[in-house]
Amino acid sequence: MKPRQSNFWKVFRAPLALALLSAGGLFAALLGDGIWDSLSWLGLGLPALIALRGLFSRGRAA
Repeated sequence: MKPRQSNFWKVFRAPLALALLSAGGLFAALLGDGIWDSLSWLGLGLPALIALRGLFSRGRAA
């Protein structure tokens, strides 16, 4: 009999990735100007876009 796999990483993989991306964006915003500004926009913008995509796709399915 095969042991059951834990669902822990299946459940928390995406939220953890979004949290790390957001934290990286916040850290980049504190570091300086130039490329750091671009990295902070990317790090903070991508999680927002992903969340909005999920919000609007759930609204259509209902």
